[in-house]
Amino acid sequence: MPFMLQDLVHKLEVGVGARALRIALAVLVGLLLVVGYNLRSFRNFSTQESMDQAQLARNIAEGRGFTTKYVRPFSMFLIKRENSDQLDSLSPEQRADLYEIKDGHPDIANPPVYPLVLAGLMKIGVVPAHADALTDRPFWWSNSYFARHPADFAIALFNQLLLIGVALLTFFIARRLFDIHVAWLAALLVFAADLLWRFSVSGQSTLLLLLLFMGLVWALVNIQAQSDTEGNTPGRVLGWAALAGVLLGLGMLTRYSYGVVLLPVLGFVLLAAGRKRVPVALIISFVFALVVVPWVVRNFNVSGTPFGTAGYAPVANSAYFPQHQLARSLEPNLSQINLTAIWWKFFTNLRSILTGEIMRLGGGIIAVFFLAGLMIPFRNPAISRVRYFALGALAIFIVAQALGRTALSDDSPEINSENLLVLLLPLVMIYGVGFFLILLDQVPLPLPGLRYVVIGVFAAIVSLPMLFNFLPPKTSPVAFPPYHPPSIQKVSNWMREHELVMSDVPWAVAWYGDRQSVLLTLDAHGQFYQFTDYIKPVSALYLTPVSLDARFLSQWARGGSERSWGALVMAALSAEQLPPKFPLTKSYRLPEQLFLTDWERWLKAD
Repeated sequence: MPFMLQDLVHKLEVGVGARALRIALAVLVGLLLVVGYNLRSFRNFSTQESMDQAQLARNIAEGRGFTTKYVRPFSMFLIKRENSDQLDSLSPEQRADLYEIKDGHPDIANPPVYPLVLAGLMKIGVVPAHADALTDRPFWWSNSYFARHPADFAIALFNQLLLIGVALLTFFIARRLFDIHVAWLAALLVFAADLLWRFSVSGQSTLLLLLLFMGLVWALVNIQAQSDTEGNTPGRVLGWAALAGVLLGLGMLTRYSYGVVLLPVLGFVLLAAGRKRVPVALIISFVFALVVVPWVVRNFNVSGTPFGTAGYAPVANSAYFPQHQLARSLEPNLSQINLTAIWWKFFTNLRSILTGEIMRLGGGIIAVFFLAGLMIPFRNPAISRVRYFALGALAIFIVAQALGRTALSDDSPEINSENLLVLLLPLVMIYGVGFFLILLDQVPLPLPGLRYVVIGVFAAIVSLPMLFNFLPPKTSPVAFPPYHPPSIQKVSNWMREHELVMSDVPWAVAWYGDRQSVLLTLDAHGQFYQFTDYIKPVSALYLTPVSLDARFLSQWARGGSERSWGALVMAALSAEQLPPKFPLTKSYRLPEQLFLTDWERWLKAD
């Protein structure tokens, strides 16, 4: 018996049991973190992108194809322009609806992968396609007030599962490049990165894209390893190259701007693939094109552009189209655009990235170790080459992010779909941790156990943003203002399925209310009447604090076209006298919200 006990202790200390114990401890910590974070810091969707892609996924799951209930006037402009160019080939029904808004409006703003993934989850019941936010139920409601939206919560859990996958890939890549100690610490810090958890509950596609990016890095590491190994068949290297092409293509179909990473990928291959560099580069490029081109062709057929509205990101939020004006334009004058405005936008955003965002990679302090570690040469060529790839990706992401930044980044700084730098966080962690442990090995410590204390303090400092989530005050799960799902669902239920709502938060009406909603036109005069009289009648106007809390002087009094909406809102809220012939004359007020419609729909609902 003493021998068996001694043997068991030995296995737990150095044998298979030690590994199982570490894994069990990691799983337990992971579960505690998931439960604790969601109880303390879960927040319903608060960004346009998350609600837009979720409602698009529901349409796909319910058999309506890649159509959207969130309608952008600029999207209508592009589709009408393309239909007008091929008028002779259209059916009579299509000619009567050149904007394609009377039924399902084709989505030309989002790439397809993330909505398709969410649609699959809705199809199998993991994510509820429809959730009643008006029903008082435990956990979803707290103290008789709405708290959590079930579908938002389910999507957040799915994204946290993706985060676990990212941490695992971080572990494997770090172990291949460095050693087991760097792998465990880097994976732990990635899993405890507050920025990634905030992205997980945001409902955006970032964590899926990050998983694809880390899979791409893993494929590149294996291409490097197979190319350096004598006697390997070419099939292995070419197989990893094909996988890299697939992951690269899927990544671009998750976020269009991600496609620029093809350049540092080809640079890495030419540097690391040895004599097979040319066939490997060709296979990656060919498979990448094979994945992406069919969707580009679809966009051309629908809108006459390769990437729909996303292709105009360099001119959006520029001097010619500030804030959301391009998305709200029914007849934009694109001929006025020149390179000067794009250059101004690029350098303004570049300054912001280089002086602020780049230093927040990995949570701040780890970025310092990463940047300082660039001066350290490594004997292992794989470590150096992957670092060159990370630097190349960093440079190209900075350019793409500076050019593609729109008002979405102003609405939600850092947590937005235009943040490409966050994709480098795991690599920054790996190299930052590697440099830290190299420095620690050079420090003579009086006691061996102090090494673990220093590592623990380092990990705690890096993870401080996550630790603060467990301190008071507790985060409110309701993203109001401006989003209050019960109110949005309430007014949406007053509308018939085919009727159109105009709103300053049409993505929320489309997601929570499941009704077709169009973004506010540029003005409440010409474009509004053109829309409701000649395109499709606007049956209701739903305004939230996005408009009602606008700055009076700069956005309403001096707001150019915004003045007409400001005057209308002021008339509706104060004098209750709307402009003559304005079709929506009946008003219903909710807390900090205004609902105008053509007849008193709430009376019938009651």
